[in-house]
Amino acid sequence: MYNKLISNIRPLGFTWETSDPFLFCVHHLDHYPKGNDQLGPAASLAGRNLGQDFTTKDGWRMYHGESIPGFPAHPHRGFETVTVVLKGFVDHSDSHGAAGRYGEGDVQWMTAGAGLQHAEMFPLLNSHADNPAELFQIWLNLPQKSKFARPHYAMLWSEDIPVYVEIDNQGKRVETTVIAGKIGEVVAPKPAPDSWAADPENEVGIWLIKMDADAQWSIPPASPEVNRTLYFYQGAELAVAGISIAPYYSLELLSDYPVIIKNGGQDASLLLLQGQPINEPVVQHGPFVMNSAAEIHQAFYDYRRTQFGGWPWPRPDNVHDRNKGRFARYADGREEVR
Repeated sequence: MYNKLISNIRPLGFTWETSDPFLFCVHHLDHYPKGNDQLGPAASLAGRNLGQDFTTKDGWRMYHGESIPGFPAHPHRGFETVTVVLKGFVDHSDSHGAAGRYGEGDVQWMTAGAGLQHAEMFPLLNSHADNPAELFQIWLNLPQKSKFARPHYAMLWSEDIPVYVEIDNQGKRVETTVIAGKIGEVVAPKPAPDSWAADPENEVGIWLIKMDADAQWSIPPASPEVNRTLYFYQGAELAVAGISIAPYYSLELLSDYPVIIKNGGQDASLLLLQGQPINEPVVQHGPFVMNSAAEIHQAFYDYRRTQFGGWPWPRPDNVHDRNKGRFARYADGREEVR
């Protein structure tokens, strides 16, 4: 305990430690080159461990992709993914026939529930200039009663996600993009319907915070049972409740007291995750998160037997036409175009 308000100051790696109800968070930051005709990198892939390329070579990674970066078809059961794209685009395809392209501030909220396959590819749409990509993928657990919910995804388009703004007494600006939860009268869009976040009493918050250089902000309090973690991923220095925090560190906050953040001499970017804990057993094996080992074994059996609906796309690393804009097509045939 560093003082009564903060604890567990930790450096951030590729995957970030989280607290119940979250499972983990990943920060992807890749400086992709120009794209080729297949929407992959117009650069040599020699020397990369294709299919398992997590080494930042030349500033970017292919992940599980072999010609297009990203994550080809893979299964999930028992939890949700919240994908927050700050730069670049993601092409979604899944085993229920749903698809989409989203990015530049958009958020996809996907409930795996009973099980589905999906692909998350990073198409390099610009063939004349670099394709920077930055995103968070956050895994949010489902309670036992919702582990077998019907798979679903919702799009939170950037234009629809509200921003809470405060100007401090020095005229410095703090902007908080409220992806989940609320700050004052600013309320996030509805998440997927079976989500732990769908009940306001669970106080789930996903906030992207941007602070001007030398700005100050007081994080508003929540209920005492809420788990709250702050991730400082861009900037020079912060003082949180009087404790100096270096960039690319996280810390846990006491949730039921306001906590004052003072930024240093550069603009800063932070992510805050909070929520009432589910307080149930968690057994995870790869892409499946259940409450017992027996349920994990059942998930593997069910996937081998049903493929969670099969794969209706021509290739596991499916991407959409280069000229396609931002869109979402859902399993029921509805389509949104932005």
